[in-house]
Amino acid sequence: MKEFAYQRATRVRDALTLVAGNDGARYLGGGTNLVDLMKDGVEAPTRLVDVRFLRLDGVAEAADGGLVIGATTTNSDVAAHPEVRRRYPALSQALLAGASGQLRNMATVGGNLLQRTRCAYFADPSEPCNKRAPGSGCPAIAGEHHNHAILGWSDHCVATNPSDMAVALAAFDAVMHYETLDGAGEIPLPEFYLPVGATPQRETALPPHALITAVALPGAAVSPRSRYRKVRERASYAFANVSIAADCDIRDGVVRNARIALGGVASRPWRARAAEAVLRDGPATADRFRAAADAELSAARPLRDNGYKVTLARNLIEAVLTELTEPTGRAS
Repeated sequence: MKEFAYQRATRVRDALTLVAGNDGARYLGGGTNLVDLMKDGVEAPTRLVDVRFLRLDGVAEAADGGLVIGATTTNSDVAAHPEVRRRYPALSQALLAGASGQLRNMATVGGNLLQRTRCAYFADPSEPCNKRAPGSGCPAIAGEHHNHAILGWSDHCVATNPSDMAVALAAFDAVMHYETLDGAGEIPLPEFYLPVGATPQRETALPPHALITAVALPGAAVSPRSRYRKVRERASYAFANVSIAADCDIRDGVVRNARIALGGVASRPWRARAAEAVLRDGPATADRFRAAADAELSAARPLRDNGYKVTLARNLIEAVLTELTEPTGRAS
């Protein structure tokens, strides 16, 4: 690990000033991803600005009836918050599925949103990687890619986004709030992560040197029966092969509205707009759920070794939507 400066910020303005104009500076939250990347030689910041002592933690009621979650709130605190568990259960479930208890106690909401891919080629500086070294190539396309993207990938990158929390937030149409020296801004979560395209090194729409301050969950049109399901290769501390966050408003056997996002299938949380369109105003039946899954996955482009994800995603969509039709039980 290379030498770096460490400074602790106690005010947002101070944190922004310490990072401004310094491309080698990084904000430090829980450090559960950044420190690992520093150890691997992927990240080599010249300055770390510790933001854990900013007054950006906690969960509060919003004016629209939703919730505002501070960026330095730990994943454990969000997952355990009674209002999150009651009104947005998929978010709590996603966080609990995302990591071990020790990591959840350290990891922050802002850091979770900005964590980098776990692609082995990205994490190895001896390998080419367009995300780490633009223009060097993507060896995963012809190499090891069994857990890489099947949707939205390009010839420049097939890595997946690792965040469980971001999948639930994307399904809920959450809004990310940030601060810069020029003022505050906000970005809807489905627009926060950029399409991979020809510039995989540009992962988010966050302005340079901006600091995430909060995530707002909407108060309207969200059912308290949402569900997050994650399929992984071992029971704990593993990234998703495929995951889903889903919320359906079902009345009199008809799907009035649906929100679905998939994880483990793309470079960003994948909002399943095609599936939602098939479901909306249609019967809540197995045939319609299967048609919705097929509509979404018709755009899938599996690689040599990850075609299983198409079948897995289809089955997962059908299973979770079926759970959400149950009057009581697991989906409640």
